[in-house]
Amino acid sequence: MHNPGHRFQAQDRLADGAQYIGGRLTQGTSGRTHAVVNPATGEEVYTYELASTADVDAAVAAACAAFPGWAATTPGERSDALHRFAAVLAERAEEFARAESLQCGKPLKLTREFDVPGTIDNTAFFAGTARHLQGQSAGEYSGDHTSYVRREPIGVVGSIAPWNYPLQMAAWKILPAIAAGNTIVLKPAELTPLTSLLFAEAATHAGIPDGVINIVTGLGKEAGEHLVGHPDVAMTSFTGSTAVGKRVAEIATSTVKRLHLELGGKAPFLVFDDADLEAAVHGAVAGSLINTGQDCTAATRAYVQRPLYDAFVERTGALMASVRVGDPFAPGTDLGPLISHAQRDRVAGFVDRARGYARVVTGGEAPQGELKSGAYYAPTLVVDAAQDSEIVQAEIFGPVLVVLPFDTDDEGIALANDTPYGLAASAWSRDVYRANRATREIKAGCVWVNDHIPIISEMPHGGYKASGFGKDMSVYSFEEYTQVKHVMFDNTAVARKDWHRTVFGDRP
Repeated sequence: MHNPGHRFQAQDRLADGAQYIGGRLTQGTSGRTHAVVNPATGEEVYTYELASTADVDAAVAAACAAFPGWAATTPGERSDALHRFAAVLAERAEEFARAESLQCGKPLKLTREFDVPGTIDNTAFFAGTARHLQGQSAGEYSGDHTSYVRREPIGVVGSIAPWNYPLQMAAWKILPAIAAGNTIVLKPAELTPLTSLLFAEAATHAGIPDGVINIVTGLGKEAGEHLVGHPDVAMTSFTGSTAVGKRVAEIATSTVKRLHLELGGKAPFLVFDDADLEAAVHGAVAGSLINTGQDCTAATRAYVQRPLYDAFVERTGALMASVRVGDPFAPGTDLGPLISHAQRDRVAGFVDRARGYARVVTGGEAPQGELKSGAYYAPTLVVDAAQDSEIVQAEIFGPVLVVLPFDTDDEGIALANDTPYGLAASAWSRDVYRANRATREIKAGCVWVNDHIPIISEMPHGGYKASGFGKDMSVYSFEEYTQVKHVMFDNTAVARKDWHRTVFGDRP
């Protein structure tokens, strides 16, 4: 199945260690090693020493030292550096695609066509956005005083990224931060550090100064919590589960940091009875199985109006059963493994428990044969579950779609909103008024109409409710990495004396 030669490519590129501090790779100092495992085979492809709290301190110190110089560069200079960075990424696109597939188990066609091109596009977008760091025009809002607003960088940003999209999540956190003039320390998931390290190395190659981008690869309880609580870190950005996000918020508030949280999701997929059935079926399968379902915006709850319900279940089950599960590096593979055997077992647990109150139409098992050693799980369709059941309410993060019927439009929208989450959703209808109502009333940060899952650099990504707050991508993300300053000029010496007299009275 898997070519073992990929292991040595990763080892050679990152032979000097899995910490990137002050522009160079170094070894961690925790005294504990960790292995990156190819989830398709169980093979260890890279072993490294984990970061200690001392390594986090060193990375923050490097970011602090680099901040004054980087913040002082002009927007045009930062833009030029990011354009060079995008060019370096494009030159190394195949290397990044293979490394991402290797550590995550993603099909190579997905990393080639989605993860890496999306990252390059995001880099080019923020190269342009860097030149639009602006406040508001000057104006006389108070007598003889002129006011204006400056947007300034915040300082050192401490970010924590998840394992499901390690390259893209690194980009989403690093790019807007540095485009705005900040420096950053990123902690990737210990399962998937390879492309984050390569990303930082490529930035240095493109001429971004040492210390602007730093990577520490350690455990969340040690390196992650120390980074969030570090007094020299001015902002924390975290992507991950809602449970861990609450812990991050608790630590960040102790030092009154700026906070950005992109947390869990349980996206509804709302199909009205006038929808294009075939389009909805294909959208549901693609939207629920993207990245083996390990996507916070994946379609997980399909609500189908009753006239279409039976046909939707039948056709969706048949299409899911035809999905090709296999080696991520094989050209014909549609679906790779989950990130680990532990995650596979977690997903299987949700489905196994659901058998007591629902029906599994297709899937619901781990493939055998040549796939047995990998963390694979078959695409799974579940029906007849109650709205308040675990499989409908909890974030599974695997290739599992639950389908439920509804009768009226009011009921469908109410069911779509009936979880703690609000990251993404989709509505399927030929009626523009019906679809527009759904986009207004569904409480989610993104609502697609007659599609599910596409994202673009120019538009924001982020949630409502327990899915967190703050935006990735777009100019909204860029502005989150700035702080606003009001500047006011007294235009006359007389006005200054009058103000003094008003406050203190007539005094010599």
